[in-house]
Amino acid sequence: MIDLHCHLDLYPKPQQVADESQARGLYVLSVTTAPSAWTGTVALARDALRIQTALGLHPQLAHQRKSELALFERLLPETRYVGEIGLDGGPEYKSHWRDQVTVFTRILEACRSIGGRMLSIHSRRAAAAVLDRLEEVPGAGTPILHWFSGSQRELLRAIDIGCWFTVGPSMLAGEKGRKLVANMPRDRVLTESDGPFAQVDGRPAYPWDADLAVTRLVEVWDMPKPEIEQLLLNNLRSLTSFI
Repeated sequence: MIDLHCHLDLYPKPQQVADESQARGLYVLSVTTAPSAWTGTVALARDALRIQTALGLHPQLAHQRKSELALFERLLPETRYVGEIGLDGGPEYKSHWRDQVTVFTRILEACRSIGGRMLSIHSRRAAAAVLDRLEEVPGAGTPILHWFSGSQRELLRAIDIGCWFTVGPSMLAGEKGRKLVANMPRDRVLTESDGPFAQVDGRPAYPWDADLAVTRLVEVWDMPKPEIEQLLLNNLRSLTSFI
C-alpha cells in the first residue's frame, strides 16, 4: 500500500501509527506543517526505509510561521521531499493571502536553487494561483497536487505542466472527486490518506486506509484491484526515479 500524504506527527499516538505503518510494509510520505516539526517527525521513522519525511510549511500557517522560512532553507538539503506547501483560498485564510504567496514562492525558489524536490502541494480553492506560481518558478521539482479539487479546466492545465496527483478515500467518496480522478492520467496518480485530517467512517484516516482509495479506483477506472495496485507501484517507482 502507498500513502503519499499523511501527517504522522499529528496523530494522538504518532509513534504507534509509524510503527504500525512499518509493520504493514506501507510506503508513506509523512508531511509536516512547519519546519520546526521536522526533526521530531523524522525521528518517528528513522529506521523505517519505506517511510520518508517531507519538509513543509502549510499555507494555513503561513502567516504564523513565515519566520521559519530561514529554518526551512537550512533544512532543505537534508531531504528530497517537500510538503505540505501551497496556497489556500478558503475565506478564513483570505486575509493572509499575501503571506501565503510570499511563503510558497520563496519555498519554490529555494527548491529550484538546490536542484528541485518532490513537492506535495495543497491547492484548496486556489488551483489557478498554485499553477501560476509553478509556471513562474520552473525547475522547483515534481509537483504533486494533494486532494485536488479544482475545475476540469484547471485539471487539464495541471496535467499540461506535468503535475502528479494523490487521491484518497475522502476525495473518491464524492461525485466531483471521482470525475476529476477519472480524467487524471493513470500513470501520474498515487494514493493518500491525508490522516488524521481526513475522515473514514467518522474517525481519523490512518495510512493503511489508503487501500480504501484503491478499492474505489476499481469502480472509477473499471480495472481489477490487482492491476491497479501494480500500476500504483509502477507509478511510485517512476516518480521516485525523478528525484
